[in-house]
Amino acid sequence: MSDVVVIDLGLERGEPSTYDRPGRPTTPIWFPAAVLAALVLLLTAGSVAPAKSPLSTVFRLQVGPADTYAMTDDGQLLAQTFGLLTSYNLSDGRLRWQAGQSTPAYRLRLSDDIVLMRPWTTGNTEPGTTAVSTFTGGTMWERPGNVVNIAGSSALLAVSSVRGLSGAGRRVQGPIDAVDPATGRTRWTVRVPSTAVLLGVPGAGDDESRMLLVHDDRTLAIHDLSTGKVLVSRKVPAAGYNPSNPVVAGGRILLRHPGIVGGEISAFDPVTLKQVWTEPAEDSYRIQPCGINACLSGSDGVRAIDPFTGDTLWRQPTWHSVTQYGQMFVAFGDPDETSPLGVIDPRTGALQVRLRGWRPVSGAGADGGLLLTRAADGGSRTMVAVARPGDTSPRVLDALPRGTGECQAAPTRLVCRTMYGELVVWAYREG
Repeated sequence: MSDVVVIDLGLERGEPSTYDRPGRPTTPIWFPAAVLAALVLLLTAGSVAPAKSPLSTVFRLQVGPADTYAMTDDGQLLAQTFGLLTSYNLSDGRLRWQAGQSTPAYRLRLSDDIVLMRPWTTGNTEPGTTAVSTFTGGTMWERPGNVVNIAGSSALLAVSSVRGLSGAGRRVQGPIDAVDPATGRTRWTVRVPSTAVLLGVPGAGDDESRMLLVHDDRTLAIHDLSTGKVLVSRKVPAAGYNPSNPVVAGGRILLRHPGIVGGEISAFDPVTLKQVWTEPAEDSYRIQPCGINACLSGSDGVRAIDPFTGDTLWRQPTWHSVTQYGQMFVAFGDPDETSPLGVIDPRTGALQVRLRGWRPVSGAGADGGLLLTRAADGGSRTMVAVARPGDTSPRVLDALPRGTGECQAAPTRLVCRTMYGELVVWAYREG
């Protein structure tokens, strides 16, 4: 006869005898230690405090929708409200100084320890430039015209810009004055007979940048920024010279111009202006610095070339462009650059961190990271994440309050406008 296993359910319906009238058991109930520990964890889990958000408000300011602000490398937030420029510590919101009342500026540009302000004007009046010390808020000097920086240099140049002035390359006309940063006085003047494209190029060895002028008579000229003296010049092919052509990338001057059978790209040494190589441009219509390489964008996608040889290093036919954010490079698949594909390695063209749905935040994140935002819940919330070297996807930090946007990043800080007319500084941690 086989063994029979009997499971005793108590009563016929399997219900305990105390179901109708619960009472105190007459016999003590014994629990194993492991079961008791599990019960304690279940009972106490609800009382544990929720994890602290990686985002926390540091301070907030009342600002107007057109008020400008900027962040300095030494940790200041400079905000102008109705013409009053104020400096705050990004770390804790402490007031550092307030400058005198002035005409509201539409731009705050930083150059070493100086804030360059250009006020709003009406009509055809060309606004001047006011220099304010970032240490004290005191006005250092004022002068007419637009004062611009030269990439890689502390030099300041006063120029008369042609409409469309933007970016690292600038289209200018008339005299170019070198400005003494301490006094605002003119050190030297270079006269431009008609118009020219202005940008900075690297010097020889450890020398700081020099000034490059591409004149509309096809003359390419390199000037010493200390004296304004012409160091070298040469004729270059006719081209559509503009603020994005030529471009300095990877230590070479790259110019896109018409060739015998189609568009070509020529490379010039920035010190001697010797033409190093010329290669077909194919379908490329835009050149951008891409790390140590140059990225060419066109109807056939994006390809990277070696600026020293012109050789194609990689090609991505489905990309539209590559843009630098801080220390990272982001590939886009659309002309408006609203749909980032991901963070790339500019040396190989490999996609490192996928960013579909996220928008990069301008400015420098902590330790080379890239801050990102995206709309969530039908646009009622804005999520914040960070992409770091070595990650394969963004790390979500938290959500910002409703109506928060137009953000800029600084190391461990995120600055955003709100729908309530505020500028809010958030601290973030990535761990």
